[in-house]
Parts: sequence; C-alpha cells; structure tokens
Amino acid sequence: MEKRDKGQRQHKEASGKGIQECISCDVKNCYYHDSSNYCTAEQINVGPGSALSSAETLCTTFRPKSE
Repeated sequence: MEKRDKGQRQHKEASGKGIQECISCDVKNCYYHDSSNYCTAEQINVGPGSALSSAETLCTTFRPKSE
C-alpha cells in the first residue's frame, strides 16, 4: 500500500511499519530498520545542534530492536 505523507513517498511493509524511501539506514539493530536498509520511523531526530561534522551527529530516534 502506498500513500503520500507530507510530500514524501511512504510504503507500508508487511509489519505495518511505513518505510521512508528517502531515509536510508544501515543500523541493523535499530527497531526502525527494515531489511531494505530504510528507516521506518514516522519522523527522525538528529542532533546535536552544535555539530560541526557528520561524525558529530547522532540519530536520537534510535531504539534497540529488543525493546
């Protein structure tokens, strides 16, 4: 099933989670990671605001799969 959500393509996978095709994710132990390496979170939060390089940023939406 496909729907439009704020201008971004979003699909529903078998688990019912939406896949944000514009947000790739390699963190396999994250709850929001899917087998196609996409993030299924409805929104993501990245910080801190004081970062000066990508190495200094963190996805604070991360949640371990075991939760």
